[in-house]
Amino acid sequence: MATEIERKFLVIADDWQRDADAGTTYRQGYLIGCSTSSVRVRLAGEQAWLNIKSGTMTISRREYDYPIPARDATEMLAELCRKPLIEKIRYRVRVGAHVWEVDCFQGENAGLVVAEIELTDPQERFTVPVWAGHEVSDRLRYYNVNLVDYPYRDWTEAERAGF
Repeated sequence: MATEIERKFLVIADDWQRDADAGTTYRQGYLIGCSTSSVRVRLAGEQAWLNIKSGTMTISRREYDYPIPARDATEMLAELCRKPLIEKIRYRVRVGAHVWEVDCFQGENAGLVVAEIELTDPQERFTVPVWAGHEVSDRLRYYNVNLVDYPYRDWTEAERAGF
């Protein structure tokens, strides 16, 4: 079984940009999202996947990725997925021994910038860069599946400030 161990942080400064790659445009949509799992279609550049994740909103979750044709993903995103789609540019930034992924959301979630780090063990040590602020791994509203139902543009100022 595949397990994803991921921590999420709000991005509080632009310093990450000097060490980032060129970025990849992502479009993803959810076919289903419920308490036990989510099933999404993800298109990243010219590559596409069907992804299944366990519904637990913790740093460790089951995750399965299956490559699919980009043409199929484009069709599913347009016709089958719940709206709004999640649109973002993902940048990869090396910090010490790890690569962080910085997601700059667009569309309905424009203005939200979140950094994620994938680990091999929940207790693994890592360096938190100066541009990473509050950890939001346990905040449900920051999970992509929840940004479909309650996009960042609809958050109140208090919600945006309250991490």
